Amino acid sequence: MIGSVLLALHLLGAVVWVGGMGFALLVLRPSLAVLEPPQRLALHGQVFRRFFRIIWHAMPVMLLTGYAMLFLLYGGFGGVNWAVNVMHLTGLIMAGLFLAIFFGPWRGLRAALDAGDRAAAAPLVDRIRQLIQVNLVLGLLTVVVAAFR
Repeated sequence: MIGSVLLALHLLGAVVWVGGMGFALLVLRPSLAVLEPPQRLALHGQVFRRFFRIIWHAMPVMLLTGYAMLFLLYGGFGGVNWAVNVMHLTGLIMAGLFLAIFFGPWRGLRAALDAGDRAAAAPLVDRIRQLIQVNLVLGLLTVVVAAFR
């Protein structure tokens, strides 16, 4: 029973995080072309604020449930196959990349938007997009690898 609860929470976190990145990059971003640049920047600020708040919850849930399953159900790293080790690695890289986004370009974007500095904000939005693209690829790779666990 506990294993099913841990797995469900872990999968929900993955769906929210990876699905959110996919939606943001593949649906939302192209749709923003109908807005003027100042409106796009303002919307990016609102979207990132909300999405990053969700990731601050999903990421620890995924890491904690992953470690709980690893040690409570499988006896540690020695009791799992290569796929779990790859998921562990990609999950840690994704978490680190999220932290880099949050404390790097996102911090700068918030300051630029608060100051009304659109010239400084635009390249930060693009940098965040690039880093989220990397995280999306890692997330999709992790989902594929999960099929082999």
